[in-house]
Amino acid sequence: MNSDDDHVVASIRQRLIAANEPVTSARIEHYVREYAVALGDEAVADISRALERQLLGAGALQQLLDLPGVTDVLVNGPQDIWVDRGQGLQRTRVILGSDADLRTLAMRLAANAGCRLDDACPTADGRLPDGTRFHAVLAPLVDAAAVISLRVPQTQSWQLPQLVEQAMIPALWEPILAQIVAARIGVVVSGATGAGKTTVLAALLRAAGAYERIVLIEESRELMVEHPHLVALQSRRVNAEGSGEITLSQLVKESLRMRPDRIVVGEVRGAEIRELLLAFNTGHRGGAVTLHANSAQDVPARLVSLGQLAGLSPAVVADQATTAFSVVMHVRRAYHQGQLRRFVSNVAVLAGRGDTPSAPGSAITSLDALTWRGYGPSREGPGWAELQRLLTAAQQVV
Repeated sequence: MNSDDDHVVASIRQRLIAANEPVTSARIEHYVREYAVALGDEAVADISRALERQLLGAGALQQLLDLPGVTDVLVNGPQDIWVDRGQGLQRTRVILGSDADLRTLAMRLAANAGCRLDDACPTADGRLPDGTRFHAVLAPLVDAAAVISLRVPQTQSWQLPQLVEQAMIPALWEPILAQIVAARIGVVVSGATGAGKTTVLAALLRAAGAYERIVLIEESRELMVEHPHLVALQSRRVNAEGSGEITLSQLVKESLRMRPDRIVVGEVRGAEIRELLLAFNTGHRGGAVTLHANSAQDVPARLVSLGQLAGLSPAVVADQATTAFSVVMHVRRAYHQGQLRRFVSNVAVLAGRGDTPSAPGSAITSLDALTWRGYGPSREGPGWAELQRLLTAAQQVV
């Protein structure tokens, strides 16, 4: 657009804001055509898109969100903006103006996400209308006027063969992972933020039988799964009046009344672990969750910690977790020959330490069945025989 178009955008923007009515794409185009009757269709479309970015989208950040392959856009200040397109974070040349402009953008995005963000409530976490995950923190909690984190939702539903094509798993692992799903073995997909847990879990769910009813529970919708019988539930935060909250724990309870074949929780991070363990130990086999953990070996400790938040003793967690979640798939991010890789580094089995003579006690241990460095051949570990036993035993009762 030229400077005249910029003037038109600014003028129409003021009119839309002054109208004090909900801003929609249709209203934007109506105002543009009304204000600039002499413009051609191409100019009207350009100005309408610019206004939508400012009033409905993410402003100057929208150009970054629209980049192919982008997963995250992070704003640390008006001139300190980073983007991740699958090869790690890279600084951009985008400038948002002044500190006041950045604060205004953060507050507008929060409003679009249905959140409150101001001096009395300086943090916000929600989802923009296009599905982008939004988080913001205002000064003085941060040095800048505001810090904004945007996570772009997946648009592709992955399958196991694609994980092989993208070198996320070795080719030899594809039939093993498919067997784990077919045998309805409970799975924990662990890893750090951005490692690819959601991608791996989505591929596993694609391998579930078309006749199975999957109930998916998430704090905010991120898992994109093409499956003929999937019901997605999403929790809800407390509103400005202090009511209306729907927790993950409540949704897990509700899912039990929805005749699920598999219950899936996008991310376990709190007391909902109690309801999950109960559900997975009362006939609802083949469920799956994602969990933040540094390694497959750290998953038992994370489960115990979450159980304690729910008032469960380590012994109770050990008894129920090893039945609910028999397999751990750990996803890593690592550089190899200058390229950032995301891959499944471990397939492990969970077992009670009382089941292994070398590690007695009422706790859980994680034994590697398969390991991989992201390149070269994979290796069998001490849990390989146990994984084979699990697959054989589970297939007999599917």
